[in-house]
Amino acid sequence: MNTFVIIGAGQAGAWVARSLRNSAFKGRIVLIGDEDAAPYERPPLSKEVLKGEPLPDSCTVLKHEAAAEAEVELWLGESVKRIDREAHLVLCASGREITYDKLFIATGSRVRMLPTTGLPQDRVFYLRTLHDAERLHQAMMRSQRVLIVGGGWIGLEVAAVARGMGKQVTVIEMAPRLCARAAPPAVSDYLQNLHARHGVDVYLDTRATLSWDGSKLEADTGNGKAPIAADMVVIAAGIVPNVELATECGLAVDNGIVVDDQGRTSDPDIFAAGDVTNHPNRHAGMRLRLESWENAQNQAIAAAHAALELDGCYDEIPWFWSDQYDVNLQILGMPPADIEPVRRGNPADGKCLWLFWRNGRIASVIAVNSPREIRVVKKWMLADRFPEPSAVLDESLPLQKLSIAE
Repeated sequence: MNTFVIIGAGQAGAWVARSLRNSAFKGRIVLIGDEDAAPYERPPLSKEVLKGEPLPDSCTVLKHEAAAEAEVELWLGESVKRIDREAHLVLCASGREITYDKLFIATGSRVRMLPTTGLPQDRVFYLRTLHDAERLHQAMMRSQRVLIVGGGWIGLEVAAVARGMGKQVTVIEMAPRLCARAAPPAVSDYLQNLHARHGVDVYLDTRATLSWDGSKLEADTGNGKAPIAADMVVIAAGIVPNVELATECGLAVDNGIVVDDQGRTSDPDIFAAGDVTNHPNRHAGMRLRLESWENAQNQAIAAAHAALELDGCYDEIPWFWSDQYDVNLQILGMPPADIEPVRRGNPADGKCLWLFWRNGRIASVIAVNSPREIRVVKKWMLADRFPEPSAVLDESLPLQKLSIAE
């Protein structure tokens, strides 16, 4: 009987296991993860869970009962120490080991740590796991002043939740604008204005020095102004892919584990999926390492199918969303840095699109409170057929009624 082993019991790893069984694989499946919780989706951590709500039931990807019914062995609370490719062996830190016929690496990513020497660790928080979110919520409940280091998506979602709890919130970002890696200046400005309207103090182009004098936590911004006092600090400085196991066993790694469009690594018996991978994306016209819900699920499905020699590949337009206050922001495609987007609608009205046109095609779109419109644009992008730009920008014409070029 073949044994398929999956390292990483997050969303991607669980979807590999589910897809193998859904595709009638009859062999042994072992899913190994270092967290104690059953596999779950991470987006609710910075939203519902951070507000004190339980993780939505639908966000547990593989419950214990479902795993038992599907005969998927869950090795939870178990970290992998080494992969021996020659022996087809996975060795755990506990001494447990298992041989594999096919191996899947879905180790995801971890938070980027910043130096916090001298700070009491019960005042310093990161957000990556369910335990982190629950701990952070409890800390915000007993705090009044919340300092967030990092003005990316996670930092801004934490800021929105903290303001919703009535906390005094300060965001410090070292870049000259918010979400600079993923959004154009117009969207960065929109986000800054959104948070300012909700009472968040935003410091851009700023590096803070954190200090603790035994009774109070402060951030010196180095701009000659008085230090910012806080009761707690949330560090949201991005994430780092967990490629160490892949690197140490000799797989090709370049800003993630290098895979093809079916999740195959440089070893024909090893596949990878999720945040940890660097894959070719024809829609973006480049290799990408994505950090998204959609990638974690669908790339995992493609990798499972490839291991079973089934047809299909991972061929998705990158898609991401963020919820902040009453705003749902979605990004479809990779916004090109060399294109100035054109806007349909007015952000002040609570609904708009930023469209990135190149040679008569939409390369990407960023949507505010426009889920129906972004679905329409996705259909155009998948078909590679688009209406005239002038028609798209005419707000009197519903997008779904526009005719597209043959």
